[in-house]
Amino acid sequence: MIVSIIRDISLAPSGENKIEWVRRNCPLLRSLEADFSETRPFAGKRIALSIHLEAKTAYLCRVLAAGGAEMYVTGSNPLSTQDDVAAALAAAGMNVFAWHGATEEEYNAHIRETLSHHANIIIDDGGDLVHMLHTELTDELQYVIGGCEETTTGIVRLIAMNKEGKLRFPMVKVNNADCKHLFDNRYGTGQSVWDGINRTTNLIVAGKTVVVAGYGWCGKGVAMRAKGLGAKVVVTEVDPVKAIEAYMDGFEVMPMHEAAKQGDLFVTVTGCAGVITEPDFMEMKEGAVLCNAGHFDVEVDMKRLREISTDIREMRHNIMGYTLPNGRHVYVLAEGRLVNLAAGDGHPAEIMDMSFAIQALSAKYLVEHAGALTQKLIDVPREVDLEVANRKLRFLGVRIDTLTPEQQDYLNKSAI
Repeated sequence: MIVSIIRDISLAPSGENKIEWVRRNCPLLRSLEADFSETRPFAGKRIALSIHLEAKTAYLCRVLAAGGAEMYVTGSNPLSTQDDVAAALAAAGMNVFAWHGATEEEYNAHIRETLSHHANIIIDDGGDLVHMLHTELTDELQYVIGGCEETTTGIVRLIAMNKEGKLRFPMVKVNNADCKHLFDNRYGTGQSVWDGINRTTNLIVAGKTVVVAGYGWCGKGVAMRAKGLGAKVVVTEVDPVKAIEAYMDGFEVMPMHEAAKQGDLFVTVTGCAGVITEPDFMEMKEGAVLCNAGHFDVEVDMKRLREISTDIREMRHNIMGYTLPNGRHVYVLAEGRLVNLAAGDGHPAEIMDMSFAIQALSAKYLVEHAGALTQKLIDVPREVDLEVANRKLRFLGVRIDTLTPEQQDYLNKSAI
């Protein structure tokens, strides 16, 4: 018997209530849970999962377990793990290795334990499971059929591994599915980031200048919601096409070193490192607030900020104040980690219902095609995207047109 590594099993009832709330608001996952209970697509399979360990992830775990999977679960960020949710999964007999506020050593130990039980399917969020399998736990690679990656940052890491010929098993790019990035990244991030900021700071957004670093789908959502809250929005970008898009969407576009002088509140959403650095800190207004909505805590250079600060103190829960050498103060939310999860509850349940339905069906696809997939990086099959979209429309009570045979014939004919 495997002993879960959690903080306190007595917290399970609270976590159970959170999971039940998610279940009630996730009709897609409920329908898959019912289907999987009958078909058992994961019978005899072990799934290692590392996603932000809160109630929506917990319900995904239960859906996969309903399909016969033996689950090994950890978090993908020490500050986003909710101890009561981890306890609820452990109390129900799942193998859980995580707690809130884990040190780097503890976090890595939890990942190591999650991967040390011959997992067949890997469900990753940011690439930490895949990285450890390829660098430290290579003996476990022989058991892996394939995996699924949840987020942009993880896919960037996978592309680099694959380019270097290091990726050893197929990975489905879940983040790139239309039913994931068009809704989760844009509407989910857009709402949950501001939920985290507003509940943490208790400050007004209207009238302030918000600087959004990065104008991918997540950045679009953050900028859109900032505008809706009454802010003046400035976008920084390195991609000229996205910069034009931001400009035509009505936002000011400029380099970070210029935006640093104007911003009242900064949100990084790039998936890259070193987006806001020492020269930017020194240009900021008194009282500027910084936060990150990219996967890792490297977008705001927290290491250098700590080094140059003459005083560091906690102002409120999840807000640290830094006194700069010039005497001005800047404030960082959630230690520069994901503000929507480390200082909030993450994306709305209805949004994650779609994303996690893609995850569950992608994992099923890997099992059904075990040994037959020759590519290491795989797009989510179009039929999976469409199945999720059609189910979602049914649950929303929305009907759409369908092509007639004549229209299909017209579209399939050559123009010549």
